[in-house]
Amino acid sequence: MEQWFEALDLFEKIYWLVAGISSTIFLVLLILTVVGGDSDGIGGDVDTEIDGDTGIDFQFLSFKNLMGFFTIFGWSGIAALSGDLPRFMVVLISIVCGLLMMLAMASLFYYLAKLQSSGTLNLNNAINQVGEVYLTVGANRSFIGKVSINVQGTLRELEALTEEHSDLHQGNVVRVKTITDNGILIVELLNK
Repeated sequence: MEQWFEALDLFEKIYWLVAGISSTIFLVLLILTVVGGDSDGIGGDVDTEIDGDTGIDFQFLSFKNLMGFFTIFGWSGIAALSGDLPRFMVVLISIVCGLLMMLAMASLFYYLAKLQSSGTLNLNNAINQVGEVYLTVGANRSFIGKVSINVQGTLRELEALTEEHSDLHQGNVVRVKTITDNGILIVELLNK
């Protein structure tokens, strides 16, 4: 192994060292990510939400992306060297392949982050949704009842009032008109 490495010229040695070291670091990062050793900070994970915080949109430059760049840079350079290409072509191919890898990884993480959902119920998404009375809703807002309604892809039982002149009973189909300040749905009867 030592004789093989000594037989290489400086240009080839650089590519083999870059490929070997960056591949090792990249594999360690990959393993840590899979087993959960990947953390955002030294102090551990902090689960907070800041108003107006939209996160990082497209993160092209990160440690993982740089390791991906150097890994692909090294291995594509070695492949190009074995094709007996001129050195400037080897460097050009290596850089282009490394940048394409960075772009692919940044795009992957960007689109994966867009798949995240907070899971917080936003009652405004219930407006104009159709549901069914579960517990009787009193006429003219006389008492609160419950309706079963699909909000944000989940069937929920929510408190409701109505401005209809008669009570809404179990099985009546209703539509949400508006929402009160304290989060109670105002519904209207659809099957009159």
